[in-house]
Amino acid sequence: MIVARSLFSTFRSAPGATLATLAIAALFAYAFLVPLFTADPFQLAGMSIMDSFTPPLWMDGGNPAFPLGADDQGRNIITAMAYGLRTSIVVGVSAVLIGLVLGGALGLLAGFVGGRTDAVIMRIADVQLAYPALLLAMVIDGIATAVVGRERSATLAIAIVIFAIGIAFWVQFARTIRSSVLVERDQDYVAAAQITGRSKLAIVMWHILPNVMAPVLVIATINLGIAIITEATLSFLGIGIPLTHPSLGALIRNGNAFLQSGEWWISAWPCLVLVVLVIAVNVLGDHLRDHFNPKLRGRS
Repeated sequence: MIVARSLFSTFRSAPGATLATLAIAALFAYAFLVPLFTADPFQLAGMSIMDSFTPPLWMDGGNPAFPLGADDQGRNIITAMAYGLRTSIVVGVSAVLIGLVLGGALGLLAGFVGGRTDAVIMRIADVQLAYPALLLAMVIDGIATAVVGRERSATLAIAIVIFAIGIAFWVQFARTIRSSVLVERDQDYVAAAQITGRSKLAIVMWHILPNVMAPVLVIATINLGIAIITEATLSFLGIGIPLTHPSLGALIRNGNAFLQSGEWWISAWPCLVLVVLVIAVNVLGDHLRDHFNPKLRGRS
């Protein structure tokens, strides 16, 4: 409670972080509220071929029913972006949670147990760091596609993308938590807990873990933006979420085919939403990093 109150108070002196938080909240509300009141634009009920390529309202031929225009299938860009943004957020948050759980468990194990266990986990992490997250996600997605076949459902495709991105992100969590555990395990409160007879698992879960969560929160926030960008890149390349299912990457990929013919709005608006979301998440992550860094906090 004290940490939350202290964090909240810092937003008063950080207008950029406050604006970023409001932008994230607005985009989350847009992504999860609009689909409650509109038909899925990727189903027949949400399409209108007669309205395809309708330009934005302020251009010649604009229609008030399509303020930001329509795509090649007559889908309202505003509605399609809400559905696509919802998918991108779900993929990003789920992938970060997978990386957090896997990396957190391995980092706690490596830092507290040490020895050969620590050496093996860290060498595996070093090997994975040699491969960019996007490349690793592409490899995992390709392997999964070879196993289940290309005729996979949209639900399975989303699950594969989430798993691929999550596996690519565990190293940062593991290395950060391990470094913090190496410091915390020699503290007096850990020795006191050992004297009272508490098990190693209880000491790790109830004493050490709460004290190493601050840097993990920062990494999770920043990785959320990276995960969303990774999903958009995979979908844009055609190896992520299929075009038959909404995501920001799929919308940008679809609109890219019509840039040369002048229908810029099909891809421009999803690109803008993606940029705003990622910048806002990164600004919030930078603020959290400064808040939880004692040296930087002491200078302010």
